[in-house]
Amino acid sequence: MTSSASVAPLRAKFRELEEERERTWEPAALAVNVNQRATLIRDHGKTASAVKAGDVLPPLALSAVDGSTVSLDDLVAKGPAVLVFFRFAGCPACNIALPHYRDTLWPELKASGIPLLAISPQPTALLSEIATRHDLPFPVATDAGLKLSRALGLTYTFDEPSRQSALAKGGKSEALNGLEDTWELPKPAVIVIGPGRVVRFADISPDWMDRTESAHVLASLGLEKGDASHAA
Repeated sequence: MTSSASVAPLRAKFRELEEERERTWEPAALAVNVNQRATLIRDHGKTASAVKAGDVLPPLALSAVDGSTVSLDDLVAKGPAVLVFFRFAGCPACNIALPHYRDTLWPELKASGIPLLAISPQPTALLSEIATRHDLPFPVATDAGLKLSRALGLTYTFDEPSRQSALAKGGKSEALNGLEDTWELPKPAVIVIGPGRVVRFADISPDWMDRTESAHVLASLGLEKGDASHAA
């Protein structure tokens, strides 16, 4: 496994992906992607219901891709836990972020006995692909019906150009979130919860190409001094 000290930060990896798209995508397709993200950034501050430190998560249990059930109460039975919300298994940015967290976040969490749970609304049959593809050592679970994501104020709805683009490629909302004709996904987020499911740290990324750095999560847990690329 790659040493976390030698791994480029997420922002650098996303910049490489952005530059590749600028070289290879049709301008119209690139504009759809960029404009949706710009709208989410612009409107993010208007989301008054978004989860924040001090909030209490509902006592939910989620189905993991390995067939097990993961209870939030069980996760925090012995201390804090880290929840990583991502969009779906085929999302290129998610396929950068999750293996990055595997290499730079998980080893330190594991050494400290802190569980990590990756969460997407995608049905488990499809969601399992990302866990297998990257040999993820932490559980990946589905947020069925977006119940938890909605409760935390994380979700956004595709704008019309994004919806039409997905439909033109043969996409269906059910393959992304298990819901019929509901083009809704969570914004990527990292949330640290403690006993009683109390939120200790919450970082939401309205732009899915700009996500929480591992050092910032570790710093919130007192495990490592990190940069402050996102506000808690």
